[in-house]
Amino acid sequence: MDLMFCIHCICLYIWGMWWGSVSDDIIGGHESIPHSRPYMAFLEIEKYGEKYHCGGFLIRRDIVMTAAHCAGDSIKVTLGAHNIRKEESTQQTLDVKHQIPHPEYNSWRILNDIMLLKLEEKVNLTLAVGPLPIPSELNPIGHGRVCRAAGWGRTGVRAPGSDTLQEVKLRLMDPANCKHYFHFDQKRQLCVGNPKKIQSAFKGDSGGPLICSGVAQGIVSYGRHDAEPPAVFTRISYYRDWINQVLKSN
Repeated sequence: MDLMFCIHCICLYIWGMWWGSVSDDIIGGHESIPHSRPYMAFLEIEKYGEKYHCGGFLIRRDIVMTAAHCAGDSIKVTLGAHNIRKEESTQQTLDVKHQIPHPEYNSWRILNDIMLLKLEEKVNLTLAVGPLPIPSELNPIGHGRVCRAAGWGRTGVRAPGSDTLQEVKLRLMDPANCKHYFHFDQKRQLCVGNPKKIQSAFKGDSGGPLICSGVAQGIVSYGRHDAEPPAVFTRISYYRDWINQVLKSN
């Protein structure tokens, strides 16, 4: 179960896109080669006494990027994991020192759904743990590209979350394909996933990256309750000035 359920369940139910900004697993994908995506982060979030999960990704030794709706009272981050249900020698688990959501995050319209997490200490860079590049403001990405999303979310609408990291190929769609999402903003968001294919990020994948040619271009934000593509991802390049300011001050 993710945070979006608690925050947006009523409004998203009305809109017909129930899983919102928090997703658990990949649908229509496959298991990743163990530790082939060393930037992937598994977030254990505690809020109001309940525990939730999100995805995220390392962009600096002490900074993880995720979705703003994944905020909580406390967050623990695990890096270097493939199977999150096992204690692997590659894993590094750290507490989050500061949660820095975008100051204009709008939980109702699900806009500016981006957050940076400052870790208590720097991670050790290994073959299983390393940062993922992010785009510059001058390097926006257009539709038509085939990219990949990864996460530990659900592998089906009624399936449980995955123990092992999954990934899926997703196409960047023309923004017109997301016009059914009332507040879709093509400057700040990406429309992701071919509606003719059963491939998507889903509940539990929220906060995870959309990787295009080795660069994180998007962040899993929200989609339909039935997992029918396309889904909406936060467009990282739009926020590069804000990201730079946060990185400089932290």
